[in-house]
Amino acid sequence: MFKKPKMIVFQAVMICVILGMAHGSPLKSFTRQPVAHQRVAVARVGVPLIKSDDVNAVVVSRSDDVRPDGFDTSLDTSNSISSIASGDAYGNIHGSFGWISPEGKHIQISYVADENGYQPQGDVLPTPPPVPIEIQRALDYIAAHPPAPEGQIVRKAIFG
Repeated sequence: MFKKPKMIVFQAVMICVILGMAHGSPLKSFTRQPVAHQRVAVARVGVPLIKSDDVNAVVVSRSDDVRPDGFDTSLDTSNSISSIASGDAYGNIHGSFGWISPEGKHIQISYVADENGYQPQGDVLPTPPPVPIEIQRALDYIAAHPPAPEGQIVRKAIFG
């Protein structure tokens, strides 16, 4: 007959969530224009504004070769995005991809994906700082002096 109060509250919350998501959706069919008396501040921070033609980019060349023992694929677009990859029947993949950054720099990333995971390489990827000398010395000592297996420690403690 009557719904429980908890169920009504839940339904009200769900309706509010759905309406909020619909209101904030980027898929709206209209765009909000600033009113004439409003000022819109635009801040540029050290990056030159380069008009991109990415919206009008087209595929210049593409090839896909899928075989039982692996695959080969390549893609080039008119806005200098490129990708090439090949893989084998064991799931090992190696390839590269590249693009032109907004600053005009050519970015190139090469990678291998195999049983050791995804391993990207490129000049733009961050590198870890060097290991401090003290830490490296401690790691070398640990590697040179591995701990005794657990069974030997117990026997030595019991039997002396």
